[in-house]
Amino acid sequence: MGWNKGYTKHTHPSVLKISRTMRRKKIDNFARWRDEMKRLGKIKAIYPELKKNGDLAELIGVILGDGYLGKFPRSEVLRIVSNANNPGFIKRYAILTERVFKKKPYVSKRKKSNGVDITIYEKNISKRLKIPIGSKKDKKFAIPKWILKNKEYLIRYLRGLYEAEGSFCIHRATYTFKFLFANRNKSLLKNVYQALKTLRFNPHISKDKIQISRKNEVCKIKDLIKFRKY
Repeated sequence: MGWNKGYTKHTHPSVLKISRTMRRKKIDNFARWRDEMKRLGKIKAIYPELKKNGDLAELIGVILGDGYLGKFPRSEVLRIVSNANNPGFIKRYAILTERVFKKKPYVSKRKKSNGVDITIYEKNISKRLKIPIGSKKDKKFAIPKWILKNKEYLIRYLRGLYEAEGSFCIHRATYTFKFLFANRNKSLLKNVYQALKTLRFNPHISKDKIQISRKNEVCKIKDLIKFRKY
């Protein structure tokens, strides 16, 4: 048995030193294995453009709401975060991620919180989704034209956004109905407002949320995008 069996660069200083030396000398110890796996079809060799359909539109929406894109030396990460108490959300977006990327995501419960991560690692995720890496807070987003031109795709796009950042509430005492989308990114608020107006609703926009208050419209938009129906 080799001295380093069971160790990684994260758990043993000598393995870390070897890893750094190989990186400095540009030695790829897994090149032969990787080429063989690509030949057998077990590792992707090419990363084609994602198919433009309702699934992609909804996935883009939920990523803009509850997603994160990060970058590593050889790949990128897509992570969608959910509350562990919402198993319908977790199941839906794990399946949707697999359908879009043709790759089964990792679904894992966070140790120190009630969050659940739906995660995939792959090359060119950001480029194919056309969503930039990193924090979304101050970035500007526009509704993709292929989504805006198709009513079905626009509805799915809205569903993803609302599943991530939306809420529905009724106050019986005052007979008040509210369908809300909350976010601090101004361009996302404008996107939701534009989409709702395109679908002939009458939303109200404020600093950090979009609100629909007419009872008939609240019920209609909730049913139209199938909010929280898993």
